[in-house]
Amino acid sequence: MSNNRLKAFQRLIGQPLAEHSPSPLARWLGGTLEHAAPGETTFAFVVRTDMANPAGILHGGAAAAIMDEVIGATVHGTLEVNVFYTSVNLVIDFLDSVPVGAAITATTRVIRQGKTIINAECWLRDAQERLLAHATTNMLRTNVPLQMGE
Repeated sequence: MSNNRLKAFQRLIGQPLAEHSPSPLARWLGGTLEHAAPGETTFAFVVRTDMANPAGILHGGAAAAIMDEVIGATVHGTLEVNVFYTSVNLVIDFLDSVPVGAAITATTRVIRQGKTIINAECWLRDAQERLLAHATTNMLRTNVPLQMGE
């Protein structure tokens, strides 16, 4: 397997995703790539007011968006795929909450890469390493070519 895509992705470590992601949603979410290896990544985020629910904690929809985006970034940024993969399911267990201003990390791992389905997981944690949420997903291979600067 060629490491060209991974090497290009690793150059983004420490840089704001808002400036580099091809995904408009990822640019809105913000965050920073902290680690990238084949089939795994870690991203850091800060919970903003516009990501919160009325109780002032991270909204479940925003948490789901973070997890879905970082899994997609892991697949498209660290694996040698040349077509777009899309989520066919996203199962999330919400386990704890964090307030606006909290630093969180999203860590992903591809469990299995088949010919048409990729299975992956994501763990959302706070700065004290408390598990906030866990997600699993299956992503389906499409015929849409990737339009990323490779």
